[in-house]
Amino acid sequence: MTVVRAARVWIGGAFGPAQVRVDEGVVVAVAAYDAPLWPDDEVITLADDEVLLPGLVDSHVHVNEPGRTHWEGFASATRAAAVAGVTTIVDMPLNSIPPTTTPDALAAKLAATQGKLSVDVAFWGGAVPENLGALGPLHAAGVRGFKAFLAPSGVDEFGHLDAEQLRAALAEVAALGSVLIVHAEDPSHLHGSGPLGSRYDDFVASRPPVSEREAVARVIDGVRETGARAHILHVSAADSLDLVRAARAEGLPLTVETCPHYLTLSADDVPAGATQYKCCPPIRDSANQDLLWEAVLDGTVDAVVSDHSPATEDVKNVDDDFGLSWGGIAGLQLGFSATWTAARARGITLDALLPLFTTGPARVAGLSAGVIEPGAPAHLVAFAPDDEHVVDRHRLEHRNPVSPYHGARLRGVARTVWLHGEAVVVDGAVAHPGTGRALLPEVASV
Repeated sequence: MTVVRAARVWIGGAFGPAQVRVDEGVVVAVAAYDAPLWPDDEVITLADDEVLLPGLVDSHVHVNEPGRTHWEGFASATRAAAVAGVTTIVDMPLNSIPPTTTPDALAAKLAATQGKLSVDVAFWGGAVPENLGALGPLHAAGVRGFKAFLAPSGVDEFGHLDAEQLRAALAEVAALGSVLIVHAEDPSHLHGSGPLGSRYDDFVASRPPVSEREAVARVIDGVRETGARAHILHVSAADSLDLVRAARAEGLPLTVETCPHYLTLSADDVPAGATQYKCCPPIRDSANQDLLWEAVLDGTVDAVVSDHSPATEDVKNVDDDFGLSWGGIAGLQLGFSATWTAARARGITLDALLPLFTTGPARVAGLSAGVIEPGAPAHLVAFAPDDEHVVDRHRLEHRNPVSPYHGARLRGVARTVWLHGEAVVVDGAVAHPGTGRALLPEVASV
């Protein structure tokens, strides 16, 4: 049996000294740090500058395989997750080809994972105009819920829902007992679908906060009408969060996420033509960022997730034009350390941050992960919160070396990462790739 001991272990929402006993990939006991050991125990004691965390959870990752594997694939994406201490990800239904909108497409996705996973992977399905009314078989196949866009997704094969279709999707997921996760931007307020030039301010102006606010309001109205559970993806505009607070006060089943890039990067600092910063909705100014941090700390935000959405360099930067270039941040490997670095600068403790990267996204996706407790999978991270590292985009694990964090000095390193009790990362590098699992629970059809 393996025993991992540390003076600071994250258990039940607090740090304390403990030993964690692991057998056959599962946590079998959590005991006092100095509890008696058995003669055949393999004991691992963390260094004084390390803390023991549960494996992190990222419920918003675009892996893109099959179909756009040259943008990102399961092997490269899950290696990037592993070195970040992320042991469970949930794959988005786009930008793969085919998108995960049918059971056959999910089967193709599963086939593409074989032998490639360095962390555990679950899957979202998609709700598009073509499959409304037929989500049941995909739900029964084990997707964690259904993603919908209220504005064009950026790829032709994944269409967006109008107001009537949104209500229909919410009613259907309510009947299934599932969840609709929504890219909430109102297309009537978006403009500039063609070239915008190299000024970042012009791109931000093309996707104003009112677009998010009105889309969030539409989702809330639909939740109220149908009783469906809904989750708002990647909130960037803080002034939409008062609607979320009011909906929760009303008792509506609504959750919300934001992303590391919204908490750590500012529109005020984006250079001309720096399209590695482009994402949709956009990174906004520092005043907005302060309000997002308030929402993180007051519990309005349930999860902080990467929205990892990489592309090849030629697609990510087209003529230094923010209108023509692909919108997506490749942040899976750096999101936690970047957010922790920004939190430290604000005087925010690691204790305050951890639920947003563990139990928060796990609950959104209905996963048994992000905790250290008997019966949980033995996903553990020896994390050194004070270690500094300078980001070199060419040394990142994701497939294409594009990152807005290139050259940044960040804090926090996952030195050792255990997946199902086996060390998949040793000394900060992937040592045993390919040991992850596809997470597809059986779901009773409705």
